[in-house]
Amino acid sequence: MKRKVKFHQSLLSKYILIIGLGLTIFPLSFPFVSLLVFFPLNQIESNENPYANHQDLEKMWHETAQSLHDATDEEINDSLMRIKKEYSKASIFWVNENNELMLQLPENPDLPQTWSANYSISFMKQSFGGDPFTVVAFIGETQDQGFMVFQVPREVMKTRLDTVQDQYDTLMSIGILIIFGAFIIFSWGFFYKIRKRLVRLERAMHVNEEAHELPDPVEITKQDEIGALEQSFNEMIRKLEQSRERERKEEELRRQLIANLSHDLKTPLTAIRGYAYSIKKEQLTDQGHEAIQLLDSKISYMGRLIDNLLSYSLLTSGKYPYRPKKQDLVRSIKACLASWYPAFEKEGLVIEINLPDHSMLYEFDEHWLQRMLDNLFQNVIRHAKSGKYISVSLLDVSPGFRLTIADHGPGMDSMSAEKGVGVGLSIVSIMAKGLGWKWNIETGKNGTKMMFENSTK
Repeated sequence: MKRKVKFHQSLLSKYILIIGLGLTIFPLSFPFVSLLVFFPLNQIESNENPYANHQDLEKMWHETAQSLHDATDEEINDSLMRIKKEYSKASIFWVNENNELMLQLPENPDLPQTWSANYSISFMKQSFGGDPFTVVAFIGETQDQGFMVFQVPREVMKTRLDTVQDQYDTLMSIGILIIFGAFIIFSWGFFYKIRKRLVRLERAMHVNEEAHELPDPVEITKQDEIGALEQSFNEMIRKLEQSRERERKEEELRRQLIANLSHDLKTPLTAIRGYAYSIKKEQLTDQGHEAIQLLDSKISYMGRLIDNLLSYSLLTSGKYPYRPKKQDLVRSIKACLASWYPAFEKEGLVIEINLPDHSMLYEFDEHWLQRMLDNLFQNVIRHAKSGKYISVSLLDVSPGFRLTIADHGPGMDSMSAEKGVGVGLSIVSIMAKGLGWKWNIETGKNGTKMMFENSTK
């Protein structure tokens, strides 16, 4: 029964959720990241750097210059040196009323020792708004005591807020990339889990076909489409197990039926054979003798058929005796041929035998080999005697052999008046497989060739 998957549990709903997140997360990420970056920036103190406020620096410098009204050179030097200690990153110098450079902290070889009016104007013009930040103040309340200069590199005037704000675009890009990466990882994780579950299901389907094994049921982890597929897979396994169990019981019943029929038929068949033997001793006409011979032939055929049915039942159930041992394959084939030679001559078959003169030692059950050859030779007599030919060839193809039995009959596709149900060939096939031999048949209107090969001793 097909199980309906609820929409909120389905893969489709999760996929739609991912698409929805993708469509909303990127437009929302820009203001979100802006707030995330800008809000902490506003919490940073902007005046923690003593060089940060240029207005305070200008005010401090002008007040200091005014306070030095009518001060001596030593007093001016002392005052400027105190400011230098407070503002260690600043450059300070002053020029007296005679345009002479009096003090410079630190030493700057680029400054002239004597300042002309044009140089002073040019210096002030170039310093305005430039880098370093420059403040020029006249000493005292008048302009007749000279002037002093305070310079600070603009890079040291930035607050932490200014520095972070300069990196705002970088932080925004990083934030967007983080959100985008999180979305990619989330999407990848979703599809990776789907693939992992499908691979697990695919691996569960791989079984040893030669051993006729069934897959093991899989654990249903989620109630989505793949979960429904897993449930259907488990249901299929359950039905296959039930079907195989029914087949096993039916096969067991069939084997038991064949065994019982084979056993039950032997008793009346033995009685019929006894009655036919008794009638054969009576005074009969030629027509009667012919009928008795035909009856005896049919009884023999029935006996072989019953034996084949019983053997087939034992073979398929694994109860047929199997006692392999290392022995001479050539001798065993010759012994079987010797027992069939009169029958071949009686049917007028041309017999061609090609067996090695030396021994060929292999491990096999001689009784199984004899049963296989008996069935094959019987088939030649029953179905291919019109070809008047049979050949048995054994070739040594180290490390194994090739056994070939051929005839010139009409082929296995043609109909024979005595064609049976093929139990004899089924027995040959099962026994060949049990011996570890490869079996191949080539048949046509010009004859049939059966080949057995083995590559191990």
